[in-house]
Amino acid sequence: MKGVILAAGKGSRLYPATHVTPKPLLPIANRPTLHYAFEKLIEMGVTKICIVVGENETVMKEALGDGSAHGVQLSYVRQTEPHGLAHAVGFAKDFVAGDSFVLYLGDAMYSEGFTAHAKKFLDSGAANLNIVKPVPDPSRFGVANVEGDRIVKLVEKPKEPESNLAMAGLYFFGPELWEILPDLKPSARGEYEITDAIQMLVDRGDTVLAGVYDGAWFDTGTLDSFLETSAFLINGESRLEGTVHGKVGADVVIGEGATVTCQSIEDSVVLPGAVVTVAGHIRHALLGGPVNSPGNVENVILHGDYHG
Repeated sequence: MKGVILAAGKGSRLYPATHVTPKPLLPIANRPTLHYAFEKLIEMGVTKICIVVGENETVMKEALGDGSAHGVQLSYVRQTEPHGLAHAVGFAKDFVAGDSFVLYLGDAMYSEGFTAHAKKFLDSGAANLNIVKPVPDPSRFGVANVEGDRIVKLVEKPKEPESNLAMAGLYFFGPELWEILPDLKPSARGEYEITDAIQMLVDRGDTVLAGVYDGAWFDTGTLDSFLETSAFLINGESRLEGTVHGKVGADVVIGEGATVTCQSIEDSVVLPGAVVTVAGHIRHALLGGPVNSPGNVENVILHGDYHG
């Protein structure tokens, strides 16, 4: 089985940090986000991986190379325009060829592995197995309606959910996917949705399964979720590879070579090499580059000069 990681997004919800560092390379607990994806794929025995990139292609290739430093073999394909997940995965068809593959979203983070789910998918002969997670607020997600462990219907953000199983951003596919993609139509928002592609597999009678996931699942695409993920990985223990002049609270990550001068810092991430000088307190922030503030810095993403 091969792996495909979708990492072409611009990371606009994390601007301005992602103007310089692509979202999949932003360090969470002092490790680039994609390193955690590599770990989960390796656990499943997946080492041949294609990364779908976009405008970040050059930086991604320079940072990750051929993947040998991380125990994987990397290939790259470029999504020419952002038209949805199903559109993006289509660029990996030649890489996947006739094999089964696992599709991994580059900004997703998981606390537990998927070895058992991978085995279930391969042993079942199913066209598709989707990782789903019970959530208290399913109306915010794509929701899987199931009969036993078989998905019978997918509903995007239903007003009255019939199930509490949210699609959790990791998918196993067989070659059947390539048969239906040419007939996939764009959704109302103009994108080729992976959930619509999966529904087409269901509608034509292919076996589509749900794999219920019990671990923690994070989408790191916003400041709140990025910092929440960092706090989870740090688990209350600050990691200081740089220098801090001031009081350090819980859930703080200071990257290698960074210098932070402030009264106190908590629940924040400072990228490697940054120089941060704040007269007051730093809370709930992602900081990079030279940052200067005469007051407090709270609830912000800063990358570059700042005077405020």
